[in-house]
Amino acid sequence: MNTRTEHDLLGEKEIPTDELWGIHTVRALENFPMSGSRVSPALISALAHVKKACALANKDLNLMDAAKADAIIYACEQIEADPVCPLPALQGGAGTSSNMFINEVIANKAGAGIHPIEDVNLHQSTNDVYPTAVKVAAIYELRALSEKVEKLQGTFQRLENRFAHIPTIGKTELVEAVPLTLGAEFGAFAEAFARDRWRTFKCEERLRVVNLGGTAVGTGLTAPRSYIFLVSDKLREITGLGLSRGENLVDQTANADAFVEVSGIMKACASNLLKICNDLRLLHMNKKIKLPAVQAGSSIMPGKVNPVILESVMQVGIKVQANDFIVTECASRGSLQINEFMPLLADALLESMNLLGTACEMLANHAESILADEAECERQFFQSLEIITAFLPTIGYERATQLVETFKKTDQMNFKEYLNEQFGAELVDKTLAPQNLMAMGHR
Repeated sequence: MNTRTEHDLLGEKEIPTDELWGIHTVRALENFPMSGSRVSPALISALAHVKKACALANKDLNLMDAAKADAIIYACEQIEADPVCPLPALQGGAGTSSNMFINEVIANKAGAGIHPIEDVNLHQSTNDVYPTAVKVAAIYELRALSEKVEKLQGTFQRLENRFAHIPTIGKTELVEAVPLTLGAEFGAFAEAFARDRWRTFKCEERLRVVNLGGTAVGTGLTAPRSYIFLVSDKLREITGLGLSRGENLVDQTANADAFVEVSGIMKACASNLLKICNDLRLLHMNKKIKLPAVQAGSSIMPGKVNPVILESVMQVGIKVQANDFIVTECASRGSLQINEFMPLLADALLESMNLLGTACEMLANHAESILADEAECERQFFQSLEIITAFLPTIGYERATQLVETFKKTDQMNFKEYLNEQFGAELVDKTLAPQNLMAMGHR
């Protein structure tokens, strides 16, 4: 195997000549032999955006030879198009290994004479590059998620309209309660997703303030003042995102609470997915709706079909809630001027956004084919004793209670027929009409 020799402060290593990374990446691969997830492609792409912005700022201010800067910019664009990284997501050093990986790959792609630290990392530190890249990656992921939640909201709004004419019995504490329509149940789901859409769209604001230019601890030490004021503008131009340099870069470098706030929004979305998917399972179990069959449900029970899409989405919700704990713990474990646990934080946050996007798309596609069993809804509705509640404004609580107790002593199965005998079909039909049940109070 052909190799090249590289050195760092710990000594020398032989690197295969066909590898684009260098000694710092090799040491990281040896030091962190974790199996499982690799550094997110979204984060690698964002790191390339950041390095490109830094090269542009250095070039415009004549702080770097134009030919070198152009070579670095070209290499960044190649990485943006193919953002792969062999490093495990969990690594010590607050993201230093990922930063050094991107420096080395850019330098090797850029060609001879480009140094990974002297040139690619000029006027930078992991401590301003990495958190900035996490925010850039998270904003892109948030935008993609918001679009998918919007689609999910639209799906349930269509189901709300489709089922608006179907009366059903609500349940509280899993016991029959007052009547409403099946459309109203799905409208409640749609409203929850509408809030998720709004929250995911708005929380991008929490990520727009970056610490790029602050170098190691936010003081900008080793970076020219002109560069510090320009580099975030360059990043804004490259990404098309509304980024701005933090007023207090020491704060932005030391504190990661913005990520906790955004993760909380992800947890809220996960909570809604869990609750609504479980409700859909219950409606399916109660035979009010029919979920699409997507695969055989048992290796032993012929003909069994399970709500596997809903179960998968619910597991995403559980995972995202667990990731929220990870983000919170990582942010709170930072010490003094740095957050050492940013790699785990980034992995958990970006994973949550990606998982939620996939889950929302899965659920939207699945829900489009949900059918209502109108005959079963009607059967359950007219058998329920709780439809008497709709008559309270007319007959009062005591009279309604007497009617229910009397009906229990009869052999009749259909409560509506009994009420027809008591009040006449015209009054019963009017009282139990969907438009009356959903009229928001009686007149």
